Amino acid sequence: MTADQGKVPEGLAALNRRVARELELLTLPAAPWVPQRDIAGEPLLDVAIIGAGMAGLAAAGALRNIGLRAVNFDRRPKGFEGPWATTARMETLRSPKTLTGPALGIPSLTFRAWFEAQFGAEDWERLDKIPRLMWMDYLRWFRDVLRLDVRNDHDIAAIHLGADYATLEIDAAGKRQRVRARHVVLATGRDGLGGPFVPAIADSLPRERWAHSSDANDYAALRGKRVAVVGAGASAMDSAGTALEAGAERVDLLIRRRDIPRINRGKGMGHPGSIAGYRYLPDDWKWRINSYIAREQVPPPRASVLRVSRYPNAFFRQGTALHSARMDGDEIVVETSAGTMRFDFIIFSTGFRVDWDNRPFLAEIAASARLWSDRGVPADADAGLGSLPDLGTAFEFQPKIPGACPGLERVHCFCYPAMMSHGTVSGDIPAISDGAVRLSQAVAARLFVEDVEAHFARGQEYSEPEIFGDEWEPILPEQAAVPV
Repeated sequence: MTADQGKVPEGLAALNRRVARELELLTLPAAPWVPQRDIAGEPLLDVAIIGAGMAGLAAAGALRNIGLRAVNFDRRPKGFEGPWATTARMETLRSPKTLTGPALGIPSLTFRAWFEAQFGAEDWERLDKIPRLMWMDYLRWFRDVLRLDVRNDHDIAAIHLGADYATLEIDAAGKRQRVRARHVVLATGRDGLGGPFVPAIADSLPRERWAHSSDANDYAALRGKRVAVVGAGASAMDSAGTALEAGAERVDLLIRRRDIPRINRGKGMGHPGSIAGYRYLPDDWKWRINSYIAREQVPPPRASVLRVSRYPNAFFRQGTALHSARMDGDEIVVETSAGTMRFDFIIFSTGFRVDWDNRPFLAEIAASARLWSDRGVPADADAGLGSLPDLGTAFEFQPKIPGACPGLERVHCFCYPAMMSHGTVSGDIPAISDGAVRLSQAVAARLFVEDVEAHFARGQEYSEPEIFGDEWEPILPEQAAVPV
């Protein structure tokens, strides 16, 4: 037993004081240093962040620490940002509990510190994986303890690009408002530049008879139903488990592969070296690494599979590819490589894709942004990777035609589609702090360079003395002979 075990937990109030003390010791946050500007009588924000989920909060914390004025805008109510308390259905997170997530290198901001403050070190040792809703509670605390400026129930209608700043049109409280910011960060999640990928066979079915795993689906309505779940990844297992727990008559997992992936190949490269070095790799290595991981795929967590397999009415149909689907009366008839099957409802757990049309507020960006396919797709590469944006060193979008879209470089893609350019530092728990710090330093650097004349003038005008002339007795040449 360690010295800390057995002690009464300190409580969140004490932890909050510890957070404040650690920030004070690090002299954080830095004082605002960007010259304030007003446009049409309204202050020009340094940074507007679209989204206040984990990535948005991490970005806001990092930008605040470096002295920038950042505001998050999220369309959801307070405390329900991101998927954790809305569309996610896993029982626990898939990441190891020891990962520090969005803590930005500050010990008291880690999930472990938050957990032990309430439940103690012994409970931490007994904890296997982090419960999903507990992670959401932690993010709520993270936002509050850092006093981040988050505006909930704000839906982005449009982003208009400009050479000096971007203008956001936002719907809130039944009104349209405009917010101007010198930089915009898209922290819009795994489907941040599009939406769910659904196979074409869904087009032949009524919309009320199928859902994507990311939809806000009413699983209670599946009680007594025959349900097909397409896929074998983590979300497929979560969807199947939730349907079974809701009382589905049976759940068939339709799995195209003859076996479920067993090894997470990407995990073997998940170390500080790859986090720091991936962005410097030549194109051919980026294509090679990501195409390999896409082909191998990531296995679902063992606990998620066991959540499904403990039900006798769950069936893992491997080697079953979908050919077509149609309605026959009130039944869904699915033709597969393993024969004809009949269901009442289908859940497609088939991932996400870049789909600019699904994000109308990104229309100006979509019209000009360069993609990885514009660099040329190698013959042996995963073609789907070509739809990802080709980002610069600050996660910024770049134009297909150099100089064709002034202001495009002021919008930064800090969500999962950045992975081809920067690696997985903007969408997953393991390296989210690394990505947030990288983003904040790059944005701060650009703001400084852009305002260098103002900063130089500030230096010239600075007049606070550090010595006063009374610290010594001056001897002028005319007052004394020079020693020989």
